[in-house]
Order: sequence, then structure tokens, then C-alpha cells
Amino acid sequence: MKNIGFIGAGNMATAIIKGLIAQNGTAENIRVFDVSAEKLDAMKKLGAVVCASGGEVVSQSDITVLAVKPQNYAEALEDLKPFANEGKTFVSIAAGISIGYVQRALGCECPVVRVMPNTPLLLKKGASALCPSDNISEDDRQTVYEMFAGSGVCEYITEDHMNEIIAVNGSSPAYIYLFAKAMADYAQSKGIDYDKAMNLVCATLEGSAAMLRESGDSADVLIQKVSSKGGTTIAALDKLREHGFTDAIFDAMEACTKRAEELGR
Repeated sequence: MKNIGFIGAGNMATAIIKGLIAQNGTAENIRVFDVSAEKLDAMKKLGAVVCASGGEVVSQSDITVLAVKPQNYAEALEDLKPFANEGKTFVSIAAGISIGYVQRALGCECPVVRVMPNTPLLLKKGASALCPSDNISEDDRQTVYEMFAGSGVCEYITEDHMNEIIAVNGSSPAYIYLFAKAMADYAQSKGIDYDKAMNLVCATLEGSAAMLRESGDSADVLIQKVSSKGGTTIAALDKLREHGFTDAIFDAMEACTKRAEELGR
């Protein structure tokens, strides 16, 4: 069993670690460092090995997950540089941080897997996009894939699309939460209990996702099947189009991609 290290023990790292424990039945192969003593205590309770520094994590790990914010990458990688070599694999889960950026900052052509996960990993309902560097071993490639596939769906994406994919699966839960909240808020404004409305909204989102996956119909066909001529759904869709719903989504996703590009500079 390979040793897996984590620099940072926030929500995403915790979700991945819990997924690994569920898969392997143990945390003895997990090494963690975080500047927060509170987060390290939580890792100890999970059974992970807590390290005194990021360098210690890298030294003791075959694969190291860089679970720090994009703004902190330069500092974190500078600290890890003396411990990095081409026999160590690194996993970057930060928005906008490229494979080349990690390799240059670490000063070696170490294998790197760029990953864009999302927060539903916490419930084993994640959606992760992966892009491994060409020099990774098949063994490490498979290990990293299973690390995320154990907590949801994974797709390989070429690196030239890794910034755009953030808008598709990384940031998109927030858009969906906003949409769900707007629907429940509307119901509440009409005197319907908010919690009951949100329960119905959530079930509708789950069912709609299942239809997109399992019905065999395209999104356009499914829209048509819900929309009777002159009916209530058409009235709603017409109003959404009037307000530029699709254009707003495109603009939001473009803004997300642009910000990812800025963070990676």
C-alpha cells in the first residue's frame, strides 16, 4: 500500500482522506501536515499519521496531495522543494495551478496529477476531473484515480481544458445551490414551508440528474417532454429566456475560467 501525504487538512483533504480510509479500512498509510493544530487533532482522531512539517510528509509519502489554497501555493511549494524528486508524485487540487507551475516551483520534473474535485466528495457524491503528467507511472496514475473515484465520478481531461472544467464541476455546486435557494425562497414567499419546499427541490434535482444520465434522452428532448404547448412549463421557460438565463450561465462560467487563469499566473 502506497503512503499518501496531504499538505493541508481542510474540507477537501478531509473528504479525500475519509474516502481513502473507507476504501482501505485503515489510515496508517496517510501522512498529514497543516498549520492548524485543531485540524491535525482531527486527523489524529481519524488515525492518520500527523507530521511536524510539509517536508516530513513528502519524505514519508509516495504521493503527496497539495491541498492548500492557490494563493498559498508558491510559499508551500518553496518549503517542499528540498524534499521533491522525480520519484515523488504530487497531486494539485487548486484552481488554476498547472502541472508546469508545480514542477517549476519544486525544481524537478516530478510526476504531477492536476485534479479538480468538488465538495460533494464529502458525501461520496463527488465529480472530479483529472489530468496526469506524461511521466507518471501507471501504478501512481491508477492510485490517484481510485483516490477520487472512491468518492464519486472521475473523468480524464486534457490540461488545456482544466481551467474551463472548473466552471463545469468545481464551482458549479454553488450555482446549483443558488438555483435551489431561489426556488425554495419563491415557495416560502407564497406561504409554503421552506423546508418542505427545499425537500421537494432537492428530490427534483436528484431525479432530473438521474433522467439526464439514465433516460437515454438528450437535455433538449427532456425539456420538450416536460413542456406541453401553452402549458405552465413553457410559461416558465419563456420567462427564463426573456431574462437571458442561458447567457447568464455562460457569462458566469466564463468569469470562473478567467479567474482560474489569473490564479495560475
